[in-house]
Amino acid sequence: MKYLVTVLFLLIFTIGFSQVKNEDNELDNQKSKENPVKQPKAAYNQYRIISLQKDTTYVDTSLTIQKEYEYNYLRKDIFGLLPFANEGQTYTVLDFGTKKFKSLPEIGFSGKHFNFLGVDDINYYSVATPVTELYFKTVMEQGQSLDAFITVNTSERFNMSVAFKGLRSLGKYINQLSSNGNFRFTSSYNTINKRYYLNFHFTGQDLLNGENGGITTIEDFESGDGAFANRARLVVFLKDAQSFMKGKRYFFDHNFRINSKNNNNNLYLTHQFDYENKFFEYNQKTVSSTIGNVSINRFGDSYASSNINDQTRYNRMYNKVGAIYENSLLGRFQFFAEDFRYNYYYDRILILASGVVPSSLNDEINTLGGQYEYRKNKWNGVFTYSNSISNQPMSNFDAKLHYQLNDKNEFVFQYQMINKIPDQIYNLYQSSYVDYNWFNDFKNEKINNLEAIAKTQWFDASLQLSSIRDHLYFSNDATNPLQQIISPKQYDKTINYLSVKVSREFKWWKLSLDNTLLYQQVDQEEDILNVPQIVTRNSLYFTDYVFKKAMYLQTGFIFNYFTKYYINDYNPVTVEAFVQNDRKVGDFPMIDFFVNARIRQTRIFFKLEHFNSRITGNNFYTAPNYPYRDFMIRFGLVWNFFQ
Repeated sequence: MKYLVTVLFLLIFTIGFSQVKNEDNELDNQKSKENPVKQPKAAYNQYRIISLQKDTTYVDTSLTIQKEYEYNYLRKDIFGLLPFANEGQTYTVLDFGTKKFKSLPEIGFSGKHFNFLGVDDINYYSVATPVTELYFKTVMEQGQSLDAFITVNTSERFNMSVAFKGLRSLGKYINQLSSNGNFRFTSSYNTINKRYYLNFHFTGQDLLNGENGGITTIEDFESGDGAFANRARLVVFLKDAQSFMKGKRYFFDHNFRINSKNNNNNLYLTHQFDYENKFFEYNQKTVSSTIGNVSINRFGDSYASSNINDQTRYNRMYNKVGAIYENSLLGRFQFFAEDFRYNYYYDRILILASGVVPSSLNDEINTLGGQYEYRKNKWNGVFTYSNSISNQPMSNFDAKLHYQLNDKNEFVFQYQMINKIPDQIYNLYQSSYVDYNWFNDFKNEKINNLEAIAKTQWFDASLQLSSIRDHLYFSNDATNPLQQIISPKQYDKTINYLSVKVSREFKWWKLSLDNTLLYQQVDQEEDILNVPQIVTRNSLYFTDYVFKKAMYLQTGFIFNYFTKYYINDYNPVTVEAFVQNDRKVGDFPMIDFFVNARIRQTRIFFKLEHFNSRITGNNFYTAPNYPYRDFMIRFGLVWNFFQ
């Protein structure tokens, strides 16, 4: 609610500012009425979307198959991610190549971060006229998914945007509520002489999920018994458990050109500041679960007999200061220093038979590094290296080379070598559950990643080769199949990963067939990194103008499939995925039928999701005890306003 108040205040301020008139303006308006002049329309390239890395795209109101793929809660193509049954829950990762490696440690609790907007997820804007976008989509039960966004330039040099994404969905199963909110505010500014540029954003996010622990008896789900067609009749492990994460972030990125005029040789000073705090809470009123006539503690013995309330707090501050020398022939040379400080803490110290579990982790990490950027003709290359100068052994080398052959063909080569500090949850965690308390001193993960991407007029393809040493993961230590007692572990051998992804769209008449195929292979001595060998998405659809070209119509089928494999399970206490090698999941088709339409700047979406589920049988899961989504009808729209 406080973020909505902020939105209203900013909108009122903006409207009020835009309505301030002086006598000269009133006179100009009177003259305009007497001698009306037709105002030219703004061009599409005057509505810019700018990433933190200064990559620029434009506001796009077209209706393509890619827009259909991006019409989901995350607002991006989720090929390689398998959503859980309710909107706003976590995802199972089918494509390991979607994982991004960062050398600095994070808090962990990865299941909450699919929906948590990071620094690189925030864009900045420059628009000729105010732009508004409204996103709406129905959900599974009792709720809706909304995303409202507005951006305006008060002058050519100052832009601000306000957005709020809200979700509430009860879900089909017991204790599966999602209630999430993502507020973001951005602003961009540059001086009239263009020597100083500033980007700023603030985010306030909170993610609440009911955690039911999955269904207790998969035989009831798979039986096809009509009594269980109402999914609320299926017994789940946890009926009153919840996980909650909230966080705020303040971010600045600004630079100043020292020389007064932009010429062949320029010198810049740069500074980036990032302060963020996060809070995670797991609470569970009833500790024991009842399965038939048996009472069991799903997560083992507990210090509390009821009302578990585990809380983790985290804050971090990041500063990056640098200097850039830019030469029109040689490129850009940057030298920088980073200061990263964090506090990860609980409210107590535990003295256990296995040892002492401290109340906190905190550290200061300092690095020095450099970056070289070259842009000339068809070539664009960025090479970055940083290394710790404090006590922690940490380094990152990233090389990216881009070659633009022509408008239809481009190639990207990237190599990354990281010595990564473990995320906090691996080294320290405290819980009311006896076996969920640990304190470790794990080694850094060593990751070598090579990727080649080709985007051509015939097809798109990518090849990824990764070598991982000292990989960190979670696995289940329980001997009882009805229990989950997970703990972090480190695999001291090398894991080699290979993936090949190919995409191609075929068009004939008004029909199109869009195909994406992913092949993955892992070389390892033990089953630690498990992925499906084949993941595919195939879309057959028809497009045409109707109603005297007043509407653009798009309709067809989307087929998703992945081969059977030892899919990772999900643990609600830590909201982390963990390795299991007892049950394979996969080899079931997921077919959607959709009808989409565009009327001017409005895109309307209608879909029959997983409509084949009642035909092909109840064998669809996102984790061993978590069924995938049933057949449902969903619809919504994306509406853009250009004022």
